[in-house]
Amino acid sequence: MIQISGPATFWLTALLFFVAIFGRYVLFSLTFWWLFNVSWKEQFAQRTVQTRPRKPDQDWREIGWSALTSIIFTAIAMGMILAYQAGHTAVYTHLHDYPLLWYPVSILLVLFIHETYYYWLHRWMHRPGVYKWVHKTHHDSITTSPWTAFSFHPIESTLQAIIIPALTFVIPLHISAVGLILMIMTLSSAVNHLNTEIYPRNFNNHWFGRWLIGATHHSLHHTQFRFNYGLYFTFWDKWMKTESPDFHRLFGEKTKKRNSSEE
Repeated sequence: MIQISGPATFWLTALLFFVAIFGRYVLFSLTFWWLFNVSWKEQFAQRTVQTRPRKPDQDWREIGWSALTSIIFTAIAMGMILAYQAGHTAVYTHLHDYPLLWYPVSILLVLFIHETYYYWLHRWMHRPGVYKWVHKTHHDSITTSPWTAFSFHPIESTLQAIIIPALTFVIPLHISAVGLILMIMTLSSAVNHLNTEIYPRNFNNHWFGRWLIGATHHSLHHTQFRFNYGLYFTFWDKWMKTESPDFHRLFGEKTKKRNSSEE
């Protein structure tokens, strides 16, 4: 963990964190954009979830909001570093401070808590008195793309960003586990907003795949609003009966094999 010893170190560290956070977003988004709009365009042409054209300059608006989101994420990350240096967090750096089994368990536990927090936060953000002030910015992207992944109003960015740092105060996490969780979050968000279904046919009924959110699942949220509130997983939507009734049909349509030679 970086040690901050003065203002110069603080601002240099903050700059490095911003470059890492925003750069990670750009790297994932640009990679997925290139793969599915240039390299694999023909292979996945029939897997586009929505056909409504994106608004003019929508990519740049989303990148602008995402840059602001990255600044907020950086500020909260800096607060976490200062708290760690003061001995207030449960983050550890020596792998054998806890049993090795705890490493994957801690990651799964944080992902479950994060999913639970986000599902109920997301439903709250759709309340009429809250939506226009907090969540509408993200839903301006009715037809999503990888650039949509971090496109949030600052209030929503803050509400989304605080949960994982808060958990580091109560759940022992190896520093690399924190980094891995953040990578999973970024990758998942890019995949979910891709607007192209990358999962294989019948994956929505697979024992593992049925619990994962992908582009078809999340795109339905952007068009139907009152369904599919999850972040990584579908279990809260299934338990609370908020999964779109159109999901399995649409997933099948977007992943069906295109000709008999592929059977």
